[in-house]
Amino acid sequence: MNIKKILEYALEREHEGKRFFSENAERLQNAAAQSAFKAIAEEEQRHIEYISAQIAALNAGAEVPSPELPATGFFADRAESQSIVDTVSESMVADLPVLRMAYLIERDFAEFYEMAASKSEGKAKEVLEMLSKWEGGHERLFKKMHDHAFEQYAQMPWGG
Repeated sequence: MNIKKILEYALEREHEGKRFFSENAERLQNAAAQSAFKAIAEEEQRHIEYISAQIAALNAGAEVPSPELPATGFFADRAESQSIVDTVSESMVADLPVLRMAYLIERDFAEFYEMAASKSEGKAKEVLEMLSKWEGGHERLFKKMHDHAFEQYAQMPWGG
């Protein structure tokens, strides 16, 4: 596999993800959800910077540098430990479609990186596996947020 082509594609997807989270942070009704989306947008920016540096190294004729990012995203780990999921789900019924889309975006990212890693080797494989794990943390966070909010919605009397 051509690692540069993979990274160029990934860079475009990361820009789209950042845009989605930034724009929807302002639309969400719940303050904790807004905070979560803003934090994920910041993590996506770090992905953009990291992938851009990888591409620049390849353009300069260097090998793919070793991964330097943590195995999972800081925000997703913090959200898990501080039960942000429970706080967010309390008033997220109106935001269910946005949460579902966030989950699907992150799942697509994780699956893309995992697939690309399975077809790569060496440092390129390590970089792609690390990005897959990071996106997988985001995926799990938004899945939990969505599922908690949906569970509450499903138990509401008809008409809200």
